[in-house]
Amino acid sequence: MANQGAKKRRDENKKHMSKLFRIIAGCNAIYVMVRMLFFHSTFNWLHWIGLIVTSACYFLPYQQLAKMAKPAYSDDGELIDGGYDMSTGGVCSYLHDVIYITSFVQLTSIYSGKFWYTYLVIPAFGLYQIFGIGKEFLSGSERESEEDDKTRKKRQKMEKRASRPKFVKGHR
Repeated sequence: MANQGAKKRRDENKKHMSKLFRIIAGCNAIYVMVRMLFFHSTFNWLHWIGLIVTSACYFLPYQQLAKMAKPAYSDDGELIDGGYDMSTGGVCSYLHDVIYITSFVQLTSIYSGKFWYTYLVIPAFGLYQIFGIGKEFLSGSERESEEDDKTRKKRQKMEKRASRPKFVKGHR
């Protein structure tokens, strides 16, 4: 029963990575088959570049997620850690978003090349995040003074409560 949580996470991560691989392989297969077989007369060097770009945009996040999901074993082969929890937010969530946006762009670019503009969402969101962090950093002095007031009031309340006489029941 030891490490049951780690074993469960290892199995969940394995299923999740398998699902992501099927999505990536399926999108690439559909793109290649439809673009090269049905629209072969309009297939040119820009489409090859698009295939290379989308493949890179799949490969890099997938490799990073695979490293995060990799379980850790001890020297004797016992499972120590089941890997990173893929359902959490943060960087893991952003990497998933890149994969999903890439699959959307790849499949919809079969219909129209204008869907490549959807890729601008990724750097736009990055700038939005950086701007938000920068805004918090610049306005940090105001927040600190507000927090200091709150902390000061809380401290005064605790001191007042601590200075009250305490009545203790005696034993007879």
